[in-house]
Amino acid sequence: MLEQPFDGDEAALIRRVGFRFLIGEDFRAHRREPFAPGLHALWVHRVGVHAQNLRAPLRQLARVFHRVGQLFCRNIYGIELEDTVRLGRRLEIGHQSGIVIHRYATIGHNCVIRQNVTFGVGTDWTEGRGPVIGNSVRFGVGTVVMGNVTIGNNVTIGPNCVISADVPSDCTLFVPPPRVLPKAKPDNC
Repeated sequence: MLEQPFDGDEAALIRRVGFRFLIGEDFRAHRREPFAPGLHALWVHRVGVHAQNLRAPLRQLARVFHRVGQLFCRNIYGIELEDTVRLGRRLEIGHQSGIVIHRYATIGHNCVIRQNVTFGVGTDWTEGRGPVIGNSVRFGVGTVVMGNVTIGNNVTIGPNCVISADVPSDCTLFVPPPRVLPKAKPDNC
């Protein structure tokens, strides 16, 4: 059975598949490593979104846990992931440090984010909108996604790419390779 595309409603996704099932998928996507900082940040995020599905007083307790956990993940692990980000299933945050995800980003199923990846504001930023990432997108180290861009499905993005325009599905992006330039010889030789 083919999985449905992610529609961006993460709270509905949690209601449909179940909170425990979803965090179990996250655990398996992180190679069953219980101490992975990316897994902790993802679980804290899921609690923040799941709080929308809870009734008081559990909702307030979940929101407090989320806020404390979010601050810990941001300040200690260097992973900034707010509960307004819309995440699909089986996201892998491969490493910690320098990960900033725009508060209105939407990220599809089966994506991989590595260290120093930033989804940020571009010059055409609109309140309530952010980057839209399709399914099965892999971000290389140091990738920057700027503005309200859309990245299609099955995209591989190499290290240090700066993306400021839409990217179609089924492609690979790489920056040009570095050039080797000979050093200038001193005049007094």
